[in-house]
Parts: sequence; C-alpha cells; structure tokens
Amino acid sequence: MATRSTRTPAKDRPSYRCSECGWTTVKWLGRCPECQAWGTVEEFGAAPAVRTTAAGRVTTAALPIGQVDGRQATARGTGVDELDRVLGGGLVPGAVVLLAGEPGVGKSTLLLDVAAKAASDTHRTLYITGEESASQVRLRADRIGALSEHLFLAAETDLSAVLGHLDTVKPSLLVLDSVQTVASPEIDGAPGGMAQVREVAGALIRASKERGMATVLVGHVTKDGGIAGPRLLEHLVDVVLSFEGDRHARLRLVRGIKNRYGATDEVGCFELHDEGITGLADPSGLFLTRRAEPVPGTCLTVTLEGRRPLVAEVQALTVDTQIPSPRRTTSGLETSRVSMMLAVLEQRGRISALGKRDIYSATVGGVRLTEPAADLAIALALASAASDTPLPKNLVAVGEVGLAGEVRRVTGVQRRLSEAARLGFTHALVPGDAGKIPPGMRVLEVADIGEALRVLPKRPRREAPQAPRESPDRR
Repeated sequence: MATRSTRTPAKDRPSYRCSECGWTTVKWLGRCPECQAWGTVEEFGAAPAVRTTAAGRVTTAALPIGQVDGRQATARGTGVDELDRVLGGGLVPGAVVLLAGEPGVGKSTLLLDVAAKAASDTHRTLYITGEESASQVRLRADRIGALSEHLFLAAETDLSAVLGHLDTVKPSLLVLDSVQTVASPEIDGAPGGMAQVREVAGALIRASKERGMATVLVGHVTKDGGIAGPRLLEHLVDVVLSFEGDRHARLRLVRGIKNRYGATDEVGCFELHDEGITGLADPSGLFLTRRAEPVPGTCLTVTLEGRRPLVAEVQALTVDTQIPSPRRTTSGLETSRVSMMLAVLEQRGRISALGKRDIYSATVGGVRLTEPAADLAIALALASAASDTPLPKNLVAVGEVGLAGEVRRVTGVQRRLSEAARLGFTHALVPGDAGKIPPGMRVLEVADIGEALRVLPKRPRREAPQAPRESPDRR
C-alpha cells in the first residue's frame, strides 16, 4: 500500500526574518547569523519560491578594455588639498565615499566646508542633514565661512524626499549627514537599523551611478571604533575614510581605509579651531616644543602617518613614589610599549632607578605614536628623565628596540631623516644601514640600547657639602 507523503509544500512552509537586519531563512534560529542579534528572528509568512533568472537584454555592449572611455572617471578636486591627497586627487563622478568618525570630532564641519568649496556655476552641491535643522547648519556655515549660492541645503530624514531633492537640484555632489538618520517607509525597522542602512545606502549608490554624481555619506561608529551598520556597507561604497582625533586636541587625521581610485596609505592632517577646520600641509609644528636649551626627559622622533613623515616629541618624567606600587601613566603612547622599554632599560641598560619610581610619559600636541619606530625615542626620554640629564640639542632618534636590547631597522629611514633635516635637526640616532644621509646631518648608527645611551652626557659628580666651620669664640 502506498504511503502518503507528509512533506509540507514549499509554498505552505513558514519563513522567518530578522527584525534588525532583514535576513530571511526557512528555519527558526535563536541568533541571527548576519547581525549576531539574539531573539530577533520571527515568523512573517510563507517561504519564498525558488526562482531562476533567465538571460535578458543587455543594457550596454561589452567592449575591449582599451576602448572604454576612462575620462568619465577623472577626479575633480574638492578645494580642500588635504582631503584630495587622501582621495587620490579628488572626487570621481559616480563615486560613493563613506566618512566615519566619533561624535564631535568635526565630520560635519569638514564636509560643510568641502560642500561650499566644491560648489560652482557648473557643479551644484546638495547638503542633506538628518541630525540638525537647516537653521543650525546655516549658523555653522556663517561661522566657518562656508556660504555659496550654488550650495543647496535641506533637512530630511525620509529616503523618498532625498531622492526627490536629487531630481529638483540635480547636484554634482551630494553630502548626506548621516546615513543612520535616513529611513525608507517601505522597510520595517527604526532608522539606523541594519535593514534601513542597507536600503538607504543601496538606493543612493544606484542614484550616484546613474547620475554620475559623487556622494559622501557620513557614518557613525560603535563604542569599539568600528563603523556602525552592516559590514556590507563598506563593501558597497568606493571609498572608506576614517576621521580621527582627540576632542581635547586640535589635530585631526583623515585616514584612508579603502580606496578604489587611489592609495590607502595617505593621511590628511587638519587643525580644528573656532573658525572651522583647515588643512595642515606641514603639521610637525604642532608636535614640537621649541626651547632655547634642552630639557631632561625629552626626545624627538620621526613617525610615518601613511607616507607622510611627522616629527614628534616624546616626554618622560620620573619622581619618587610614596606608594608600594609605582604609577605608570601614559598619554599618546601605548602602555605596553612603554612598559617594554622600562624593562629593557633596567635589564639591558643597567638603569635600576626606574623600577621604584612613578613614571609619566606623553607626547606633545595630541599625536599618537603606535609604530615601533618610536621605541628608541621612548627609551632615551625615560633614561634622560631617570638621570636628570638632557639629550644633545637638535637630536632625533628612530628605531625599534627588541627585548634583547638590539636596535632594529624600520621602514622609511631616509624619508624620516630628510624631514628632520628640513626642519633644522642636525643629529640622528638610527639603526645600522641607514642609506643615503641628507646633507648637513650627522647620523650615528647604533646596534643596541647600550650604544644609544652613550649619547647622554655624563653628569659631573656633585661634591659632598662641607660642614660649616665653627667661628672662633670672640672674647
């Protein structure tokens, strides 16, 4: 006797969807594998039927790559040289740029200045704000001088309204601040959710490619520093930029993370002040303290931010402690690197006074030194502070220090030395095989930390104070 199949037809089987990101599946799961959210997968209807796509009519014929017109992808300058440096020459028509950064770092100020400078008679700019009112943006534009008759401003949070503005203004550049504040009424979920961000970004990317319009999207970041929203957003856009900076310092850095039109090792430097934000073609002056005489506990180094060399100053201070566990405080430096240099100085440099003292180390101007090339400068600053003897004037130190005390080679030594020589420094401590030396600079190649510590001048021994002579009794 034939048995009847109890298998449920595909059209009657339920389907499940994540309320956060919109991911669908035919099986219920406690955790969404797309956005990693718990308890968001819910039943919403029948499972979609499996369909196959047949071949259709092509929109444009395929051409040999040599016959493709590349002039349509020529970059156009934004009017901000430091941003053009990171972008690879400017904004390419049809390109979509994602600029992410922490709140208050200056993203809106920078993009408002870019929107005003990029606007012209033949290229209109549209600035859409979803976080502020139009009058608030106008006040900022008055303060930083970002006014142009070809810059159009609108406050919208609806995706359909944003697309309507594109049909009316027909801009060459669109700035959306921010992508997390705009939502589509056709998609379930609150603004800023996974599904909404994906839909908004996808619609604007399609509009940019069809119109040949450059688009800059402002993105929020999470508490871990990553870009908020689905990871797919970073894959869809053409350029991903990170806007970095300490909100208590003036320096701001625009760093390229992804760039389909240029290199990703370029960094743009900006200075944030009351009148707005300006590019810094030579930012090394922010990281130096000019003194007539050298001070103990300071050492200069040259760090590489992308391809750009920057001269920075490392400061250290050691004081007697009153507690059993001495303090170790750092600012602008990695605590682990400073602790390693303390251990190397104590074990390999034979400096035993560091372990029982409070130690404070910092950088000048808000710059953050994370590359190992700053190890030698950190070690010399700590040794100078411990012995209370200043390093020679006009000296820079570059090199990575290993746990065995050896000074290792780093990349870009010649570029670093050229920048130091340009700023007037005459002496340098570097690892072996430094290459071509700039004219007018004396370079000392050191193999280990012991050789490097010999540049510290020897302190003259203090004579013991003599007991006062007793004056003879006057009779």
